[in-house]
Amino acid sequence: MFTYVIFYDSPVYDCHHFSLQPSNSSKQESSSCKRPKWVDELKQKELSFDLDAVILAINCAAAAKRPIERHLHAKRSPQLSIVARCYSFMWSLLAVSIASLSTLFYIAFQFFYKLHSIGSQLWMSNVVSRIFMATCINVRIRCCQILYWPIILQERGMRSLSNVEYAEKFALQKHSMWTSIAADVLLGNVVGVALLCYADFTCSSISNLARDITNHILRSGCVWLMGVPAGFKLNIELAGVLGIISLNAIQIWSTLWFFFGFIFVYVIKALAILGILFGGTLPAALTSDLISVATCHVSTLHWFISLIYSSQIQALAALWRIFRGQKQNPLRNRIDSYDYTVKQHIVGSLIFTPLLLLLPTTSVFYVFFTILNISISFIRLLIEVIISAIHATPYTKIFLWLVKRKIFPYGIWFEIISCHINSTGSLVRNSSENLDVPTKILEQNEEMIMRKCSVLVSCLHSNLMGIGELVLPHYRNIFSGFSRSILASIFHGVLTGRRTSSTLKVGLPSPMPWMCIPYREYWHLCHDSILACRQLRSCTS
Repeated sequence: MFTYVIFYDSPVYDCHHFSLQPSNSSKQESSSCKRPKWVDELKQKELSFDLDAVILAINCAAAAKRPIERHLHAKRSPQLSIVARCYSFMWSLLAVSIASLSTLFYIAFQFFYKLHSIGSQLWMSNVVSRIFMATCINVRIRCCQILYWPIILQERGMRSLSNVEYAEKFALQKHSMWTSIAADVLLGNVVGVALLCYADFTCSSISNLARDITNHILRSGCVWLMGVPAGFKLNIELAGVLGIISLNAIQIWSTLWFFFGFIFVYVIKALAILGILFGGTLPAALTSDLISVATCHVSTLHWFISLIYSSQIQALAALWRIFRGQKQNPLRNRIDSYDYTVKQHIVGSLIFTPLLLLLPTTSVFYVFFTILNISISFIRLLIEVIISAIHATPYTKIFLWLVKRKIFPYGIWFEIISCHINSTGSLVRNSSENLDVPTKILEQNEEMIMRKCSVLVSCLHSNLMGIGELVLPHYRNIFSGFSRSILASIFHGVLTGRRTSSTLKVGLPSPMPWMCIPYREYWHLCHDSILACRQLRSCTS
């Protein structure tokens, strides 16, 4: 017969609670030693109780005790003092002010949303939405975050107060949105103020960079490909035609850039003001779209060359099947055997030979513009990953982890304090003693422990999360679009010259449905949310 005595600290809201999740805590490993056999035998036995229910009861009992004590204390307390009434008046004034300001934003957002709904019926608005797709998505996410803050602050019943673990998760979820907005706005103010102070220098630096890229990479590269690139003997006529077309497109775009270059400094200032007002994610998304617009000539030339290259590859593959006595069956999507005539073989040979000889020239131009297009896509992808990381970073959890790590448990473990054996002698294991000696004693006296009545005293501890275990789960959604199948399809599309997506889709917060309620109802919703925060704070203090 065994008697287990477990000591544990009562879970306290905003302090700590217990969790059954697995852990790799270094503290547990350092305090553990070689387990005796009776521990393994104890694990093999069927549990007569549910440990999940026990831990849940510990968390709930400790949380339910606090409202009861507070209610009894409120009955004994005297009437509200002047300080308490002033405190209540300040909260009411704050609720009215924030609700009025939020209602003004709500009216402005509804006005612009109606204008966008009317303009979406025009083809010009659809074209602009497709060009600035990333900006539109981030604007929608930010507007919904601002509109839904009173919904997030609403209480979710007594369950949030009856379970410490649920209360902690609810509080973290509630504060994660406004901390994300605050961090984004802080980052946007830092970048925006720097851009406003150095707008002219930034404009001149970007203009010089664009000029150098155009002259030293695009023009020089096209001229180099028209000659003998890396010693390859190309078709002079085809290389001249493709090079002249590329140079003309680059020249046309450079001329347009020169005429519209005077508004570039105003674009930089608009990005700075947008970052100061709405955070750093919106100007970052707009920068990604502007990069796509500024490199439109490169993407157009890449599309043109890839069209020629893919058509040439498909024609060579079809002609190669003639020599093998095969043909493609598009209805059943398979290769069937077929008997070609002599004339068909001759015609196929006459077409196959020049296409094969012209393939190196087309391939060289295709590789050049593919490298440029992939570089641009990589820059845009990097910006999208940064935007997603800003949205996904749990700023509240990181701050609380730095201040108070106990509110992030990650598994439980038992520390054996002492072990008493009812016999002529007693075996006592203390946590302060050397861990190797008691283990050997327990192993030697295993049969004695199993036969006679023992008392095992242990202490229940909760492991703590590391910063990696806390943050990394939030970043999994960012790289959800990076799978083997998608990367394989992109690589296959690059080799065959087929069009693929310009950038991989990274994980962004799903935009919530647009809120459309009466203005007065939204004001009351904001007002009640602020007062609910006051009640929740008084309940948890």
